[in-house]
Amino acid sequence: MLKKLALAGLVALTAFVATVAPAAARTLDDVISSGVIRVGVNPTLPPLGKFDEKNQIVGFDVDFATEIAKMLGVKLEVVQVGSPDRIPFVASGKIDVVMGAMTRNPERAKVIDFTVPAHTEVLGILTTEDKSFKDWKEMNSPDVTFVQVRGSTPVKFIEDNLPNAKVTLLDNYPDAVRALAQGRGTAMIDVMDFMQEHMDRHKSTKWKIVETPVDIYYCSLGVAKNSTGLKDWLNVAIFEMHRRGKTDELWKKWFGMDMIAPVKVTPYF
Repeated sequence: MLKKLALAGLVALTAFVATVAPAAARTLDDVISSGVIRVGVNPTLPPLGKFDEKNQIVGFDVDFATEIAKMLGVKLEVVQVGSPDRIPFVASGKIDVVMGAMTRNPERAKVIDFTVPAHTEVLGILTTEDKSFKDWKEMNSPDVTFVQVRGSTPVKFIEDNLPNAKVTLLDNYPDAVRALAQGRGTAMIDVMDFMQEHMDRHKSTKWKIVETPVDIYYCSLGVAKNSTGLKDWLNVAIFEMHRRGKTDELWKKWFGMDMIAPVKVTPYF
């Protein structure tokens, strides 16, 4: 069933992109001429993105995008996106670039293009202390229900690697972690670095992170398929930010630690 739903969603999204994206997405020259670059940021992924006390979106993604805008010589416009709509937004031209833990993978690359990696994600399993799991491979059982965010990379991972487990899909991370805290699921697969702030909202819950990590993914900036010039420029800008140590500086500012699996600087894209 999950495979059928994923395939249907991809077909629908591909059809949608084919009808609107080529005419709507802006080129590099368009962005420079307008004086503004529109970047999608997900505010439910702290510390990549979150709302501050003034209800403004802040976080690593915003600071990273600010540096990109400075290098391009334009102003930054932050546009709020969620996991389900971030790809349609960039594919249709509502935004020029999308961030928000955009893990690059072959299915998404059929619909949008990806830059070189901006950062990594080290996936792990969040559960509670009353669960005895020590390895994700132990969770391929109909007795296990994963609570996951619709449109996020771990959904496909579970479908491919833990097909016997059940999956409950919700629209955002606060709801997913809340459901887990309320006992409406067994576990959640995601980037543990991003989960701490959500976990802290449920202090009475005895959280547990399974010892064995799941995988390392590479997160890039997403752009529309006909934005080749913009993508090429972003690749150079991202390389410069890694080379100058700016990415590491921003990561440490927001996460309070070094990136667990740093993106290695290489002159070859």
